[in-house]
Amino acid sequence: MELRDLSDHVEYRAGRGIEEVARELGRDPAEFVKLSSNENPHGPSPKAEAAIRETASGVHRYPKAVHADLTAALADRWDVADEQVWLANGGDGALDYLARATLAPGDRVLVPTPGFTYYGMSARFHHGEVAEYDVRTEDGFALTAESVLDAYDGERVVYLTSPHNPTGHRFTLDAVEEVADETDEDTLVVVDEAYGEFTDAPSAVSLLDERDDVAVLRTFSKAYGLAGIRLGYAVTPQAWADAYARVQTPFAASAIACRAGTAALDDDEHVEQTVDSVEWSRQYMYDELDARTYESHGNFVLANVGDATEVADAAKREGVLIRDCSSFGLPEHVRITCGTREETERAVAVLNEVLAE
Repeated sequence: MELRDLSDHVEYRAGRGIEEVARELGRDPAEFVKLSSNENPHGPSPKAEAAIRETASGVHRYPKAVHADLTAALADRWDVADEQVWLANGGDGALDYLARATLAPGDRVLVPTPGFTYYGMSARFHHGEVAEYDVRTEDGFALTAESVLDAYDGERVVYLTSPHNPTGHRFTLDAVEEVADETDEDTLVVVDEAYGEFTDAPSAVSLLDERDDVAVLRTFSKAYGLAGIRLGYAVTPQAWADAYARVQTPFAASAIACRAGTAALDDDEHVEQTVDSVEWSRQYMYDELDARTYESHGNFVLANVGDATEVADAAKREGVLIRDCSSFGLPEHVRITCGTREETERAVAVLNEVLAE
């Protein structure tokens, strides 16, 4: 018995955790600051944390009612019908549902490079093929409709990440609409807004009132601080939203995730604190880091440090974990997550020392 051919598939590599690095170096985990995975440095929403504890005694029940409650709350938040909200096990789960609903074997998708590896992974899992459009260093990582459309060749799905990881740039709403206008009627434009809470740009959800060729991805992992429970969702066009029932896994989000998500949606104070903290941290890095940085609309900053692997390894030895972007095809760049004030100041001080050597 042999597995299917997986030679075109790539591994998703997450940032290494503090405990893993501490074991490698024989150090105390308390010595490290992790700014490599775009997590929320302020922890989970306190309301969500309380909901998780309260839900624990009821996890022997399937989460049908709580799934409906969170769906309704999100539909109300975005002013869409309940059927347009597709809950999933993280944003990557929502990508899988969209792929199931749109891709036939051999269909092609268009993804950004550099970009989120899972776009292509999900397409290949569903027997699709992958083409790429460049987010170019020489253009300052500008995100334009033109750069996407120049590479477009009739793909079934086009992925736009806004704000974009790892660069931090964003598409304007006009650019999203231009891509949707200029691509084929049967092309779905998926706008990944995982970092949407950190930008003041309007969400592409507003386009769904008039269009059936745009879907929007959102997550609870970033601003809400719920990365560990894996909760995301897609907002889809009403014309084909009933496909969710045919493509979702049974009970697509756990009872704990649904209760936590519903509570977090009602925790404006935590989100505001997080967003304010990110704005301060980004500005501090722009002003104080002795390296070229790029304007970011996410909870991270990309910096050109010359040799990303060398700088990231040196920072690690000093107790600061940042993302070496060589894995994104950017060997001169590192990505630094916005931490607390203390964490951000420490990271900048360490990096400036490393860069001065």
